[in-house]
Amino acid sequence: MAGAAHAARGVIDALLARFAWVGGHADVWRWFDEPELLRSIAAALVDPFRDDATKIAGIESRGFILGTACALELDVGFLPIRKGAGLLPGPKAVVETSTDYRGGRQMLRLQRAAVGADDRVLLVDDWIETGSQAAGARALVEECGATFLGLATIVDQLPPEPGVSRMHVHALLSREILGVDDAR
Repeated sequence: MAGAAHAARGVIDALLARFAWVGGHADVWRWFDEPELLRSIAAALVDPFRDDATKIAGIESRGFILGTACALELDVGFLPIRKGAGLLPGPKAVVETSTDYRGGRQMLRLQRAAVGADDRVLLVDDWIETGSQAAGARALVEECGATFLGLATIVDQLPPEPGVSRMHVHALLSREILGVDDAR
């Protein structure tokens, strides 16, 4: 276990070194541009779920990047959860989220044929602020008959929505460790 803790510390240090506040926004894009770091992030995110997940879900758009990397790490399938009206053929489960961090609501959609009763699904994302989208993704997965294992995220920002507090959340960083935006 000491090796895993050391590896996780290395990932956390790398994430912090490549993070910046830019014009009031969190710039997380440098987390994805080095293949070795992206592999390390994926491994750290899925570690608590390594023996349980049969599918990884990710919400458009950065969840697609991280979710695919995590699915490859576990050698399992990837479930894209689309926002809005983008192309997603076939029968879908659809849910409207509660208010998100920008004050809006999102329409989330998942192809029903992509997940079944035997699946155990881990949701992966880069940042959780209110948890409204995570709660929506959970509802989609469960509506399709699969088991929702929890959420693995790089940054956890509290307070979560009540539905999120009842799910297993594994986070690499808390929002507080990222400091404040000096540009404000």
